[in-house]
Amino acid sequence: MGRTNPTYRNFLESYESEWAPFRRALRRQYRSDFDRLFERAAEHAGAAGMQNPPDPTEALLLSLSVAHEAELRRLRDRVEALEAEGTPEDGGTSEGAGPSERGEDGP
Repeated sequence: MGRTNPTYRNFLESYESEWAPFRRALRRQYRSDFDRLFERAAEHAGAAGMQNPPDPTEALLLSLSVAHEAELRRLRDRVEALEAEGTPEDGGTSEGAGPSERGEDGP
C-alpha cells in the first residue's frame, strides 16, 4: 500500500511557495539566507521522508536544526584549526603593529 502523506520534497516545495510573500517582503540581503534554509532542509529529505511524520513541519524544523548543528561543528573545527596555527591572541607582535605596539618610540 502507498503512503497517505505527500512526500517531504513535495511538502518543501509547497511550503516554500506558501512563504513566497514573506521572502519578497524580506530585505534583499536576507533573501539568500531564506533560500539557504530550504536548501539545507532539502539536504535531509531522505531522512525526513523515511520518518514520514503526520506533520512534515516537524521534519523541516529538525532538518534545519541538524543543518545548523553541522555548520556550528564545521565552524568550531575551523576555529580550533586556526588557534592551533598559533594565531597571536595575547597582544604579541604582529605585522600591522604600530611603533608603540612594537615597543618603539614614536615621532
